[in-house]
Amino acid sequence: MDFRIHWKAMSLRRTHSYQILLAIAFWLSCAHAIPRNEYGLEVVRSERLYRELVTRDSSKKLVDLETAIPGIRIDIRYATSDNFMKRPLYPIARALLRAPAAEALAAAQRELSSRDLHLKVFDGYRPYSITKMMWEPYKDPDFVADPAKGSRHNRGCAVDVTIIRSDGTELVMPTAYDDFTPRARHDYAAADPEAIANRAMLKEVMERHGFVALPSEWWHYDFRGWERYELLDIPLDQLP
Repeated sequence: MDFRIHWKAMSLRRTHSYQILLAIAFWLSCAHAIPRNEYGLEVVRSERLYRELVTRDSSKKLVDLETAIPGIRIDIRYATSDNFMKRPLYPIARALLRAPAAEALAAAQRELSSRDLHLKVFDGYRPYSITKMMWEPYKDPDFVADPAKGSRHNRGCAVDVTIIRSDGTELVMPTAYDDFTPRARHDYAAADPEAIANRAMLKEVMERHGFVALPSEWWHYDFRGWERYELLDIPLDQLP
């Protein structure tokens, strides 16, 4: 065979193979593409896509706190009408966090258990569509996340918590949960001294184990590194 013909044939095969690889790469990128919403935010809305993302990165798995963390209690107010919206927003009472955040919360729970205390969780992962519902009546970013930015709750990286005794009674705090007043702030100094001490204890424990306090809400903590997790809008009863 003429050398030039042979070389041309090999070049064509290489070009064809390269085109196939490009097509496969493009198909894979499309298969894992996350749709954008009206604000230009990427929001994962399907369980299938969520599972694909978890397969590629196991740290993105949502973990059920009640089953994964011994001693922790849950009181999911948004599954009831006992919340600031005055109606159930969740179909079931579940508290979920991404795996590393759940591990960090488990460490905080272990520390408190050594003092015969426990964490009680009011909320964890929150579907993005619920955040949009919460925003409408208040539109105050100090207390409700702006859907144009999304919430750490939507990423499975925020948790609302308090401290309870072994008999289930809550330690006194400056306000009740979801109190949208300045009294809920971490720097509010006019509260009862016992409440201020309990608020400080919760903050110290949570921040020691990888969380950051939200200044306007004594109960809200964001997991460090939340930026690497996608916004999710999958109902709680549709997650494994």
